[in-house]
Amino acid sequence: MRFITFLIALFLLHCSVQAQVNVRDSAMNIPMFYATYAYQVSKGDAGKRFGNNQSIGGGFQYKIKKNWLFGAEFNYMFGGRIKNQESILSSIVNSDGALITSSGEYAQVNFTEAAYNFSVKFGKIFPVFGSNPNSGIYISLQPGFLQHKIKINNPNNTAPQLAGDYKYGYDEMASGFCATEFLGYMYMGNHRLLSFYAGIECTQAFTVNRRAYNFNTMTHNSGQNHDYYYSFRFGWIVPLYKRTPVGYYFK
Repeated sequence: MRFITFLIALFLLHCSVQAQVNVRDSAMNIPMFYATYAYQVSKGDAGKRFGNNQSIGGGFQYKIKKNWLFGAEFNYMFGGRIKNQESILSSIVNSDGALITSSGEYAQVNFTEAAYNFSVKFGKIFPVFGSNPNSGIYISLQPGFLQHKIKINNPNNTAPQLAGDYKYGYDEMASGFCATEFLGYMYMGNHRLLSFYAGIECTQAFTVNRRAYNFNTMTHNSGQNHDYYYSFRFGWIVPLYKRTPVGYYFK
């Protein structure tokens, strides 16, 4: 009988451990992982080179009881529209604007944007609009590093003009310091799957070209780029709530 009672008690303890704490009661310390997506509008020097793009990524941050947040985030940025494509390989194409392979055929070449940024994150939640103490207006600042380039795709590497390091002379890779500001709303649900944030985001990047020489213009690269991205960002949060301790006593 005592053995059955023990098993029942273990089962109840397991169920209690699985239960989530109630975030509606008070502000809490909450570590959290999250995945994020954004649609970005490119402006400035980046807007002269790239069309609008998309961003996917994730990160980790820790919220303290006073609703300050600290963390880090990584995002991969990609887009299918490159502006002024006809000028990228203008120095090595024929009069028809085509690149010739080693076998004398027209090479298949296409261009996409490839970029990423990494940043540390500082934020604050202001509980308003009748939300629970862990949810509300959310603002953050993210200093970090951003890199972008023109990704040149030549299936099967049929064009010797783009083989090996030659491709680097045309990709216009640039990188540098960036700063991102976010304004939106964060909701921390009592159940982990119901936590998210969404809002508008602005990124300013001050990049320089990392290729010493541009094969297209036959010039050395110099100067600084001013790149701007404006986006709507959504993040799905997986909070790691602490459990409520429960004691059981047996006679």
